[in-house]
Amino acid sequence: MAGFWVAPLLRLLYSLLIPALILSGVLCLCLFMLLCGLQLWFQQRKKQLNPPGKDGKTPLVVAFFHPYCNAGGGGERVLWCALRALQKRYKDVSYVVYTGDTATADSILEGAQRRFNIRLNQPVKFVFLRRRYLVEASLYPYFTLLGQSLGSLFLGWEALMKCIPDVYIDSMGYAFTVPLFKYLGGCRVGCYVHYPTISTDMLSVVRNQSARFNNAAVITRNPLLSKLKLVYYYIFASIYGFVGSCSDVVMVNSSWTLNHILSLWRCSDRTSIVYPPCDVQTFLDIPLREEDNTLGQTIVSVSQFRPEKDHSLQIRAFANFLAKTAGQQPQPKLILIGGCRNYEDDQRVNELKKLCQELGIGNRVEFKVNISFEELKKNLADATIGLHTMWNEHFGIGIVECMAAGTVILAHNSGGPKLDIVVPYEGNITGFLAENEDDYANTMIHIFSLSPAKRLEIRQNARQSVKRFADQEFEETFLLSVEQLFK
Repeated sequence: MAGFWVAPLLRLLYSLLIPALILSGVLCLCLFMLLCGLQLWFQQRKKQLNPPGKDGKTPLVVAFFHPYCNAGGGGERVLWCALRALQKRYKDVSYVVYTGDTATADSILEGAQRRFNIRLNQPVKFVFLRRRYLVEASLYPYFTLLGQSLGSLFLGWEALMKCIPDVYIDSMGYAFTVPLFKYLGGCRVGCYVHYPTISTDMLSVVRNQSARFNNAAVITRNPLLSKLKLVYYYIFASIYGFVGSCSDVVMVNSSWTLNHILSLWRCSDRTSIVYPPCDVQTFLDIPLREEDNTLGQTIVSVSQFRPEKDHSLQIRAFANFLAKTAGQQPQPKLILIGGCRNYEDDQRVNELKKLCQELGIGNRVEFKVNISFEELKKNLADATIGLHTMWNEHFGIGIVECMAAGTVILAHNSGGPKLDIVVPYEGNITGFLAENEDDYANTMIHIFSLSPAKRLEIRQNARQSVKRFADQEFEETFLLSVEQLFK
């Protein structure tokens, strides 16, 4: 009886095959014509937006997509150093920064000088975007990666409508904007990847049902939800790999990021490591001296107040350390230095302050938010230990700055710190790595138990090792990487 329906069903499917193919062909042709039409429209709009100068020539326009250019973090330092390097090499070029900040152009540039000691020699045009809220994680309590990525498409469209550059560089990790500027705007495109939107490590966290800040306990406890999230991640990773592979030039900030980008984007022929610029020399100018153990010692942390930085681990580990060394004098103080980008970051600082009170260490922890570069230098110069706790930190400019300033670094045993920064120098130790609260607390005890002479030796090794991350090294490798975008 079942066979009675097979032949008619096959005939029906066959009769629908040709119409389906024709319809698909027509839709593809319409899509192609729409794409060509949009390209022509954008070319005409580009001529209107970028009129020729007095000499009759239209200057080359180079645009950086950095919606949080005034945030004051390591990614922003990369932006300003990249602009400074390009202005030195390509003087007859018009430079643009797409930003969602509400500050004025003058205050943004003043902030770059105050926080990073960077002054640009030529003017920069800021294109202010009104829809930055579309890339805020708080807008997407579920399917955050997908929501932010789609939001970046709309934000990228707004940017493209306001200014169509010749060269487009995404310096903040919004890979979904790349095909938009390349295929509609007709731009040569490059990416500087600080941290892949999704990584194979994130896939393994979901696969192993491990709880993290981006993998809620309600999902880890439910095998079905974990499998569904894993499918979602795999689909998203495939799309992310496709849009990223549209880049003409790809720069990554560390060996860890390189491994993930090569795995996802599969574009090894145009990908290179460009270590982020660290103001090493400024910190190296701080004189090293053997410490006096009778003076009050400090532990300092330098990183933005973002959830992945895991400041709560720092506070819990410090409380653990104080409990294990109770009665010893003098007891160190923990200073948390970082930038706040928005209301959520401000709230996070308040929650961290509450955690300090709950653990009874409120009088031993100090928060310093959005401080000046000079104040940062002073705090690092006075500190004994530089603390960093982010799991799989992509690089860690704050770690390099701590080492250059002469602190004994204690970072997470993963990512950039493990692979690129806190590594032996000429066979000598340059710092310490830890993984959990007890590890951090015990390593703090060990560092403070070392003689001042031994700590001085470690600090000297660390200083020598981080010279490879200086601004000059960044400028050379960055300009070499982007050179083909200007041909």
